[in-house]
Amino acid sequence: MTAPAPRKATAPSAATPAGAGPAAAGPAGAGPAAARLGGAVWLALAVVYVVWGSTYLAIRVALETMPSFLSAGARFLCAGLLLTGFVFLRYGRAGLRVNVRQLGSSALVGVLLLTGGNGLVVLGENSIPSGLAALLVAAVPLWMVLLSAAGGDRPKPVELAGVLLGLVGLTVLSAPAIGGSIALGGVLAVICATLTWATGSFASKRLPMPGNVFAASAFQMIAGGLGDVLIGLVRGEQHGLDPATFSDRSWLALAYLVVFGSLVAFTAYAWLLQSAPLTLVATYAYVNPVVAVLLGWLILAEPLTGPTLLGGAIVVAGVCLVVSVSRTRGRAPRRTSARS
Repeated sequence: MTAPAPRKATAPSAATPAGAGPAAAGPAGAGPAAARLGGAVWLALAVVYVVWGSTYLAIRVALETMPSFLSAGARFLCAGLLLTGFVFLRYGRAGLRVNVRQLGSSALVGVLLLTGGNGLVVLGENSIPSGLAALLVAAVPLWMVLLSAAGGDRPKPVELAGVLLGLVGLTVLSAPAIGGSIALGGVLAVICATLTWATGSFASKRLPMPGNVFAASAFQMIAGGLGDVLIGLVRGEQHGLDPATFSDRSWLALAYLVVFGSLVAFTAYAWLLQSAPLTLVATYAYVNPVVAVLLGWLILAEPLTGPTLLGGAIVVAGVCLVVSVSRTRGRAPRRTSARS
């Protein structure tokens, strides 16, 4: 899934396809990092744009022969264990040291983001095009505005306008499902995924998280992966399961999701939030769906219907309004954050 637009410095949430929450970062436009945008910044940004945008396509390909929640669980368990190994090698035991509250918070956020959020996206992509799923997921920053308002952060008029515009876009995107031309269940699953993902992102900003941002994501991936596996077993996805029947395309797609979607892109995103202005980094929120739609059309021949193009454009416009305000708020005084 696409991660929500950053609003303040926090430890990052695990990337899904996609997605990761903000790492400890300075204010947009402040400091030498904002003044000098070298080639590394643009390379990392390109990775986040393309890789996270392509995870929707990879999920769709994996689902050709793999079960929904069990494949999602395998993805995040593998990625979480690999990231845990990296943290241990890079920082030693101190990098993985957490208290009970931090571990519990990581597990809760991981379940919300990766079991409820990403897992429902995977379930939805069984019956709707990957590009449509990405456009629906683009609404996550809109829900973040409403959750922030419920938490006492009064939204600006521009943010409210962005939310209303985004809701209009979601209505247009959902119209074919209401008319019966695409699966209503798939659309509802992805919309529920955006609500769950936004809730997890919102909670991650208010709960005690591990100081090491990579350890936090590793614990979230492991907890979310276990949650996906549990739901898969409850759904009976293990019955008749034969890995020998999985196609090479599906194996490659799953490997791509583990290595590139959950590790490479996450690392690039976490680094960007410490090295580039939030003004620039936040643009992923409306670039990822465009990349996903184009890849779905080019590689899987997914149709570009009128409601998809119009509704997607409206949603992206609403997200642009919300992100424009988050850029302004990102120019707050630098806050210190615990980092290992």
